[in-house]
Amino acid sequence: MPSLQDTLNEIVAEMAAQTERGEVASYIPELGKVDPAKFAISVVRNDGEVAAAGDADEPFSIQSISKVFTLALALGRVGDQLWNRVGREPSGTAFNSIVQLELEHGIPRNPFINAGAIVVSDVLLSGHQPREAIGEVLSFMRTVTDDDSVIIDRDVANSERATGFRNFALANYLKGFGNLNHAPEMTLGVYFHHCAVAMSCLQLANAGRFLANAGRIESSGHSIVSSERARRINALMLTCGHYDGSGEFAFRVGIPGKSGVGGGILAIVPGVASIAVWSPGLNARGNSMLGSIALERLTKRMNWSIFASR
Repeated sequence: MPSLQDTLNEIVAEMAAQTERGEVASYIPELGKVDPAKFAISVVRNDGEVAAAGDADEPFSIQSISKVFTLALALGRVGDQLWNRVGREPSGTAFNSIVQLELEHGIPRNPFINAGAIVVSDVLLSGHQPREAIGEVLSFMRTVTDDDSVIIDRDVANSERATGFRNFALANYLKGFGNLNHAPEMTLGVYFHHCAVAMSCLQLANAGRFLANAGRIESSGHSIVSSERARRINALMLTCGHYDGSGEFAFRVGIPGKSGVGGGILAIVPGVASIAVWSPGLNARGNSMLGSIALERLTKRMNWSIFASR
């Protein structure tokens, strides 16, 4: 079997030859400026092996991938009480859909669609000013990455605020149904900023290590979440991490994953490795087109699908 590094090099070469790369998320003006030719993939294994290829050191906006980390923080804050305000089911609708929220009386289907993540941001805001809550999220991201160079891209955050009309509508619906404790603009301030976290593929793969290793970062000995909580976060990533494309991702790739409209995907092979891939062009469901293809090829070649026999 080829080495992991050789496998990543092969995938990068194959993705470079692809002519159809999807469309960048131009509805957020700052994201529309990103070169669609960019591609990166990184893997951090539980045994300490690290492999990367392509533009793996170039920071990009992780967008909704940040929802994995804010979920971990919110569960640490309020535990299972969170599930009184947010569901745990796949949405089957677009990530910014307002129809479902209306029909289900202000309880978002899961914490990874926009409405659910706004409720999670509201939980993190409790007892804090927005600046403090944003700082807590950034501090957590730096802790799990073990890298203080992780930043929030203020230009992206401002771009999201300036064009985030649907998110303002979702927040006002949540407030109207009594599922938002703070003013919508305050909660959205936290939400827009955590979606604007910028990281490289290598940093993002490092950030996911605790989910691949039963809640612990082996190299530092830090326990980030309990093993049960890590398992449950992974379960939500598998069933809800790609919005209305989650079933297709599970079918083709076969591991938990969370996408972002910046073109990144964080994927977890429980007990084995954390993977990050970045290709800015999105498919029709708002997930990285080449990132999904690359992960499908990687899991097949490494026999990493959670549904595979070993």
